[in-house]
Amino acid sequence: MLTALIDYESGNLHSAEKAFQRMARECDAGEVVVTSDADVIARADRLVLPGDGAFPACARELRGHKGIYDALVEAVEQKGRPFMGICVGMQLLATTGHEYEETAGLDWIGGDVRYIDPSDKSMKVPHMGWNDLVVDHPHPILDGVKTGDHTYFVHSYKFEVARAQDRIAHVDYGGDVTAIVGRDNMLGLQFHPEKSQGVGLRMIGNFLAWAP
Repeated sequence: MLTALIDYESGNLHSAEKAFQRMARECDAGEVVVTSDADVIARADRLVLPGDGAFPACARELRGHKGIYDALVEAVEQKGRPFMGICVGMQLLATTGHEYEETAGLDWIGGDVRYIDPSDKSMKVPHMGWNDLVVDHPHPILDGVKTGDHTYFVHSYKFEVARAQDRIAHVDYGGDVTAIVGRDNMLGLQFHPEKSQGVGLRMIGNFLAWAP
């Protein structure tokens, strides 16, 4: 089995690569590679799309690498390959992003990405640090994970889903902030699983074993 972490020049993939490789060894889940090769992406069994920075820049970079973009869309939409987006890679699943300018997302999970506006104005944005998950719906990614387990966040914008059933978990940060989205063969994690210690590693292992 081959898991591809997609390099489209929108994030430092070193820590994610190490975490996925570690869990692939522990779970006997095959090979993990970081790649910008469309042919590798096209034949991969699982796909991971990280992303750091602003939504418009990440969306432009992804679409600007036409071979990568086309291979990703074919693998996920047509071949049904398991997919995980991380941080801005998760936000790109949305219909539209509203960071600086209105930007089209992949529209794989309906919704909008909007600025976090905590009800308590003393709470700082970006939302940075550890926060406790609240599970909304069961999902294989949460095997061994429960409400109250915490993960590590760094972001200023949040995913507002169009359908409640697509939000798998959230956290409270002066109001609900989506933590995990998913439908069919697609998943998105707003937090960084590679920086979330045991809980994050458990979810990476769950993804590598997931058969939607």
